Amino acid sequence: MNFENLESVIDFAIEKEKEAADFYEEVSLQESFSGAKEMLKEFAAQERKHQSILEDLKAGAVDESVSKYKLKWIPDIKRSDYAVDMEYKKGMGYNDLLMLAMKQEEKALKLYNQMLDQAENEDTKKVFQILCQEEAKHKLSLETMYDDYMAKMGD
Repeated sequence: MNFENLESVIDFAIEKEKEAADFYEEVSLQESFSGAKEMLKEFAAQERKHQSILEDLKAGAVDESVSKYKLKWIPDIKRSDYAVDMEYKKGMGYNDLLMLAMKQEEKALKLYNQMLDQAENEDTKKVFQILCQEEAKHKLSLETMYDDYMAKMGD
């Protein structure tokens, strides 16, 4: 990915966060399984939070919460690395919803790692490090939920 400047990088990331939040919100409205519905709504809210962080960065207002954010290593159990890309289908199984969401978070994590590599100042690097960590947490959470669900199913 080549961008003209930092603003175009941030605009791209904002758009990706909007797309992710819209996706999770749309899918949550179509799901009848309450556990899946709530999970999807929570992920939509978290993606909106990421969008807000990026909008603040674009406005030059990296707030105190960014500077106080504690970075830590998030393990990657790489479950999604072995899954194929999927498209959402109404009524798909809970395990497939989890797999679909894992792949979404995997792609977001890769995107933010690429953007981190291109960041030119410390505030921007910190924001992308935070977003990498947040996406890694989402991915780990989904992969753990998937493993737990599949264990209950006897797989």
